Amino acid sequence: MKRHCNESAAAPVEALSIGQRLRGFLRQREDGSSLIEFALCLPPLLILVTGIFTFGITIGNYVTLINATSVGAQQVAISRSQTLNPCSTASSAVISATPSLNSANLTFSLVLNGVTYSGTSCNSNSYTTGSAANMVQGKTAQLTVTYPCNLRIYRQNSFANCTLTANTAEIIQ
Repeated sequence: MKRHCNESAAAPVEALSIGQRLRGFLRQREDGSSLIEFALCLPPLLILVTGIFTFGITIGNYVTLINATSVGAQQVAISRSQTLNPCSTASSAVISATPSLNSANLTFSLVLNGVTYSGTSCNSNSYTTGSAANMVQGKTAQLTVTYPCNLRIYRQNSFANCTLTANTAEIIQ
């Protein structure tokens, strides 16, 4: 059978079976489905990736804090009879070793010969009294430094009371 120029190659809608009509209808309805799937999967994916980055930054801060605390305790351990303010020596060493952390948020606790000093200063008047006198050779100097961690993801902080704590003990030389 020959076709004329004005006849189309497609069969009229009435001539299609119900199955053929349904497949054509569904094919038209699936055109935007991948866009909808992408729109539904994108927010959870972004939250997951942002959470991974935030957790990675917190772990990096923790490693920095541990290393800086070790540096501070070592500095105190070797500065016997060289400083009247061992708390300042420790805190200065820690702050110098943590340029990426906010130094105003660091809290310090130093234990010398069983006596605890809090803060960045424990000044003595002489090497025979106060904190300088507690720096006894062979005893331990224990330094604890805390820093608040920020696990906020899109203004939601599920771990509001998160605190990083690093503790190091060194034998005073």
